[in-house]
Amino acid sequence: MAGGVLAQHAAADAATAVVTATWAPDSHRAGELADALAILEGGKPRMLGFADARIPDSAPGRPRLCDAPLDEVVGRIVEHIRAVQPQLVVTHDAYGQLTGHPDHIRTHQATVLAFHAAGLEHRYPDAGAPWQPEALYAATHPHSGVGELGPLLARVGKKVLSVPDEHITATVDVSGWLGQKWAAIQAHQSEAARDRSLTGLLTRLPTQNREQALGTEWFIRHDVRSTYNGLSELAC
Repeated sequence: MAGGVLAQHAAADAATAVVTATWAPDSHRAGELADALAILEGGKPRMLGFADARIPDSAPGRPRLCDAPLDEVVGRIVEHIRAVQPQLVVTHDAYGQLTGHPDHIRTHQATVLAFHAAGLEHRYPDAGAPWQPEALYAATHPHSGVGELGPLLARVGKKVLSVPDEHITATVDVSGWLGQKWAAIQAHQSEAARDRSLTGLLTRLPTQNREQALGTEWFIRHDVRSTYNGLSELAC
């Protein structure tokens, strides 16, 4: 849930782009995504077109994201990174961000690999010229930041997968962009209509509680230099 940061960067005239791993470009979800990105000023949808893990007909004739060869998924993301040339990349955390959706977990795995591979000239040579982003941020929730979302998800039998507070390296107050963030979430109308979806659950929260749940975004930062330094120290 990084819609607030996306809107914040767009408001500062930073170029932004969003890559979505699942659902076909001609599905109803593509239209909802386009509406949400227009609200956040996040650019046009960039859809990989794999099927949702729980809705196989979300991309007829295409494999589910969690069944697709990892190397193929990584290569597709590398292509977008090299085309956009971002300084920063944002993805889900290793839990799949709070609820552990298998597509979110797979997206994390593929994006971390793509983040590193995009800067290597001999990896995916047909995906464009190498480009190495400065850092990758994994969107997450600390134990202390679950708040209203904990009991909300527990009531419908969903896991609450948060991380220790000391893992957080960036905390962003996005309360100034709550209007845009909430409007973008509501643009996903088919999700809002589902009783057990996080979007649907948020819709039924009192406004004050919902704003408390959405007003802060947390991230874990990874960068190339610290990663390789850590590996070097490990090897020694």
